[in-house]
Amino acid sequence: MSTPSAQELIERIHPGWYLPGLHSVLAGALEEGQGHGSSAGTGSGAGASQILPAPENILRAFHTDPTQVKILIVGQDPYPTPGHAVGLAFSAELPAGEPLPKSLKNIYTEYADDLGLPAPTSGDLSPWTDRGVLLLNRVLTVQAGNAGSHRGCGWEAITEAAVRQVAANPHFAAILWGKQAQQLAPLIGAERCVMSPHPSPLSAYRGFFGSRPFSRANEILVASGGAPVNWEL
Repeated sequence: MSTPSAQELIERIHPGWYLPGLHSVLAGALEEGQGHGSSAGTGSGAGASQILPAPENILRAFHTDPTQVKILIVGQDPYPTPGHAVGLAFSAELPAGEPLPKSLKNIYTEYADDLGLPAPTSGDLSPWTDRGVLLLNRVLTVQAGNAGSHRGCGWEAITEAAVRQVAANPHFAAILWGKQAQQLAPLIGAERCVMSPHPSPLSAYRGFFGSRPFSRANEILVASGGAPVNWEL
């Protein structure tokens, strides 16, 4: 099956998004992965890198109507392990029996402590997106096995434009984990942001645990006259 073109993928996102420069950045990522997995010696795939997530999922976060976004959660870049990344920040598609990514496991620990709900066992966070939560990575693609490899390739301007757009919604809060995400706070307004260290095992014990991000984001929504998000998975 042939890889969809950048234009075909852009035509699938919600028409309410305004993301200048998206075609160029997306086309560059698709071109880098073009031919990966083809037989050695056939030419077109020589030197190609496997790019994650799968092409049809790269813009998945933008399938949501931007005017319906109530809470933004910002990630860094997709999981670099093949098969994990699904185009929604922190969400993962895992084979049966495979352990959760460590950051997601820590998110679930805080979820249970904050909300008093049982920690989920599935990596699928997509139910949140149906309730007004935008799970947006700062960078939307990555080379397999090479975390951070597509930083500085243009995605930051695209996702910044997306953040500016949803931050204009009247009832809105953002959960910003880690320094990269917190660079977006001036676009949103610190009073509408819940900020803490990243849930990565390297930083979770420096203030992520105990930060109550889910209930605090709902408190911001309610204070602005909005309805809280149902976080239950």
